[in-house]
Amino acid sequence: MIKYSLKCDKDHQFESWFQNAAAFDKLVQAGMVACTDCGSAKVSKTLMAPALPTKGNITAPKAPLEKIKEQVEANSDYVGLSFAQEARDMHDGLIPERSIYGQANAQDAKKLIEDGVPVLPLPFVPTKKAN
Repeated sequence: MIKYSLKCDKDHQFESWFQNAAAFDKLVQAGMVACTDCGSAKVSKTLMAPALPTKGNITAPKAPLEKIKEQVEANSDYVGLSFAQEARDMHDGLIPERSIYGQANAQDAKKLIEDGVPVLPLPFVPTKKAN
């Protein structure tokens, strides 16, 4: 969505939202954008300053993927290349269950899935850290 400052041929100014610039152009050409004061369909865009953040209110939101990575790494044990064996051992009841993450080659990951071991690929590269 994009908001434009508009004015009609009678110099009335108003604002309106459009799906995109092409949608605005199409609606204006079809006479479907009208002045909110006088109803004139002779409408054009005016100069509009972009809404820029000020120095005091700049905060970059974390991407959802970054939040997921933080949660996984904060609440799970990194087991590195022993992931497949640890996941299998937990599934078989040989070691206590806990949240783990690590690395497995495609063959080992496929075998875990075929054997019903509940595993998921991570949508990010894990930070390698000691347990």
